[in-house]
Amino acid sequence: MPSFEYKLSVLKSGHCVNKERINLDMNLQPGLRLLSNICRIRGFASQVQAPLTSERYKVTRGNFAALNDKDLGYFESLLGKTRVLTEESDLEGHNTDWLHMVRGASKLLLKPKTTEEVSAILKYCNERKLAVCPQGGNTGLVGGSVPVFDEIVVCTSLMNNIISLDEWSGVMVCQAGCVLEALNDYLMERNFIMPLDLGAKGSCQIGGNVSTNAGGLRLLRYGSLHATVLGVEAVIPNGTVMDCLSLMKKDNTGYDLKHLFIGSEGTLGFVTKVAIQCPVKPKSVKLAFLGMDNFQSVLETFKRAKQDLGEILSSCEYIDRASITSVTDNLNVKNPIGDFPFYMLIEASGSNETHDEEKLNTFLEKIMSNGTVTDGTVASDSSQMLAIWALRERIAEGLLYDGYVYKYDISVPLTTFDDFVQDVWKQVGDDVVRVCGYGHLGDSNIHLNITSKTYDPKVTSKLEPFVYEWTSKKKGWRSRPSNAQLEENV
Repeated sequence: MPSFEYKLSVLKSGHCVNKERINLDMNLQPGLRLLSNICRIRGFASQVQAPLTSERYKVTRGNFAALNDKDLGYFESLLGKTRVLTEESDLEGHNTDWLHMVRGASKLLLKPKTTEEVSAILKYCNERKLAVCPQGGNTGLVGGSVPVFDEIVVCTSLMNNIISLDEWSGVMVCQAGCVLEALNDYLMERNFIMPLDLGAKGSCQIGGNVSTNAGGLRLLRYGSLHATVLGVEAVIPNGTVMDCLSLMKKDNTGYDLKHLFIGSEGTLGFVTKVAIQCPVKPKSVKLAFLGMDNFQSVLETFKRAKQDLGEILSSCEYIDRASITSVTDNLNVKNPIGDFPFYMLIEASGSNETHDEEKLNTFLEKIMSNGTVTDGTVASDSSQMLAIWALRERIAEGLLYDGYVYKYDISVPLTTFDDFVQDVWKQVGDDVVRVCGYGHLGDSNIHLNITSKTYDPKVTSKLEPFVYEWTSKKKGWRSRPSNAQLEENV
């Protein structure tokens, strides 16, 4: 097995990265490269239509009104015909999630540009008792942004203006439809970064991030959105605009209403603007990719990373072998350190490159010399880091090639991550292609994925309620409600 020093020197020379894959679509931004690949997969996957959510989950439509020509006339007078879409081809991507797991039957897509337009839409729908489905980038993996029945989809994609950035405090105010990667690019030019980073950053929108309380890769360093979002503007169902758009980090004047909207998934109100605290851009970033022979080594490495890296530890990701092979086998992305049962991605970022590199190297020497980590590699060049991050960020894409994907976004104690995956394997047996787990060690969040060649109700019956009961026994939680539960709040 090559030593750590050898792996480090080889990666710096550029021979460990899959240049053929990285050079593909090199004219696109990193998030957009990922998005373009996903779109190609979606085109393939769309040949098989997802089952209607209402039929799959056996839910009953609520007592809502049906859309009529008078309603269409009102919306056209408000938004203009170009932002009131009724063609099936225009609605297809909004009625279905990109995994093609769930499908609604909306007949109308509205695309407001301002808070005032959102207010008018919700006020009208409330008076007419028309059901509404708020939607951002529709990148969620559990169907929460997709209609269940014929709800009116109100999409924020045209609400994409950055309103202000206070370069003294780092507080940015923007509309809900701003794409996460676009926000980060804007901030990077001004020496700041977004405190949130997701694999879907090339298409997800900040309003959806806030509404789902997205965690992501940087939570370990910067905290949750409850910590970084200073204020929100939201429209409640009767059209009233709730101005909770505080720009101050400290606001102890009574109830903190913004926290009710963070993670409420559109059930309490429609987020239209966000004020968020943005950290200063780090001057040095380094990424280590490590391989371990057992799960106990993962836990020990994480503990040591927190102790030894301290303030420069910005991300700590866990990936099992089955997750990695979904990328290496299905997407032809090269694994730079070979085959191991478990892997970790550890990112360190700070303000002093010499100091940060010394801390990282000392940490790596300790965990490799005592056998906790079997092999590893480090990258500091942006293209090399992109190649390594692809092994983590493209797992969802790679799993699509197996066929149908059953996804669960679960938080359980760190010590149970691998037990969870193994117990699910035993539960589903030979009915599936793959069971794998990866996720964020910093917030005990594991992405449990099971694949089969096609959708199989027998697999679903084995997984549910087994996965939820297992989670409950460990006093964990699942991050999203089922579509059946969402229907009660539409």
